[in-house]
Amino acid sequence: MQTVEVKQLIEQQLEGCEAIPSGEGCSFQVAVVGEVFAGLSAVKRHQLVYGCLNEQIANGTIHAVTIKAYTPEQWQALQG
Repeated sequence: MQTVEVKQLIEQQLEGCEAIPSGEGCSFQVAVVGEVFAGLSAVKRHQLVYGCLNEQIANGTIHAVTIKAYTPEQWQALQG
């Protein structure tokens, strides 16, 4: 699986979000930025993103994924 495919899977299912994946093969790290995360706990944020990748995780296409999910304001603050 390619990073572009991970990006498309997430962005198609989480409207208004931007996914920034890295990694290759079956192991990825992804930062996801969107208003949808406002007011949600880290666990709830991760559940939303995992939901986009469930099929690929279940069939072994994705073996490991590290998720960091931010609101646009949090992301902007990190970019300094």
